[in-house]
Amino acid sequence: MKRRQFMAMTAAAVAAGVAGACAPLTSTRRTVAAAAMPATGVTAFAAARRYAELAFGRIAYVERGSGEAALFLHGAPLNGYQWRGAIDRLSPYRRCLAPDFMGLGYSQVSEHQSLAADAQAEMLASLLDSLAIGAVDLVASDSGGAVAQLFLVRYPERVRSLLLTNCDVEPDSPPAKVKPIVEMARAGTLDDMTAQWLTDKALARSTFGAAVFRDPAGFADETIEYYIAPLLSTPLRRAQYNAFHAAFEPNPLAGIEAELKRSTVPLRVVWGAADDIFAQSDAEYLDRVFPNSRGIRRVPGAKLFFPEEFPEVIAEEARRLWKV
Repeated sequence: MKRRQFMAMTAAAVAAGVAGACAPLTSTRRTVAAAAMPATGVTAFAAARRYAELAFGRIAYVERGSGEAALFLHGAPLNGYQWRGAIDRLSPYRRCLAPDFMGLGYSQVSEHQSLAADAQAEMLASLLDSLAIGAVDLVASDSGGAVAQLFLVRYPERVRSLLLTNCDVEPDSPPAKVKPIVEMARAGTLDDMTAQWLTDKALARSTFGAAVFRDPAGFADETIEYYIAPLLSTPLRRAQYNAFHAAFEPNPLAGIEAELKRSTVPLRVVWGAADDIFAQSDAEYLDRVFPNSRGIRRVPGAKLFFPEEFPEVIAEEARRLWKV
C-alpha cells in the first residue's frame, strides 16, 4: 500500500528501531554460487513471467529453483519484481514463487473480481493448487504481509514458516499515513497521481523513492516503468489500482489476533529501522503475538521497501529460518 499525499503520502518513511545483527551463515558451494549470480534485471524477469489460468483470472508469476516452495508476497504498488534479489540468492534452496496480486503487476482479472486481501489469500491457495504445491515458506512485505497473515489463518497447514518485513498488523491497518491514499483511491484519483511517475522519473524518485528507499537514486527508470506501466495500461487497470487500495479500509485484519496467537508456525520479523509508515511497535506486536516468534532483526537506515536494496538480509534471515 502506498502512502500519504502522494508526495507527502509518498514521502514518508523514517522510524522503526535500531539494529539487531545475526550471525553470518556458514559458507557453502551453493552460497558462493548464489552470491556470484548477477542481479536479475527487468528484461530477464519479464521473460521469465508465466501465467496461471485460475477462476480468479490470469495470474502472473515468476518461478525459479526447485524443491520445497517459498512464496514471496509483494507490497503496493509493486509486483513480484520486488523480490528479484532475494530470489537470486534463495533459488538454490527453494522453489521460489513470486506472484503479482490481483489489481497490481501483470495479473489480469475481470472488473467484478474482488481485490480485497481475503480474496487475494484465496487466489494464492488456488495458484498453489494449480502448481501442485502443498506447503510453503511465506516471505511478505507491506500489504503483502496482511495477505500473508490471512493466508496463514485460513490455511495453517500450508505454511511452514513466515518471514515478515514492514507490514500491516491488526492494530495498525491501514496505518495513519496510508489513509490519505485510501481516500484518494476511493475518490478515483490515485491513478492520476501515480501516472506522474511515468512521465517524470525524477519526481518518482524524489517522492515515492525517497519515502520507501534508503537511496532513491537506485530506483531505476526501468524499474519504475515495470512497476507502474501495467497499473495505468487500460481504464480497467486504473480502476482496479484504485480498488486495490480502497479495499484496505475497513481493516482487513480485524479480529485476526486470537487466531495468530494459536499459530505454531515459526515467525521471523525483519524490520526497516527508518520506516515511519509502519511503526517500530508493529514489529514488537508481531513478535509478541506469535507464540513461535524467532525475534526481530532491525535493519539500520532501511525504509519500507528495503528488500530491494538489502536482498542479502532477506536471504540470510530466510536461510536461518529455513535452516538451510
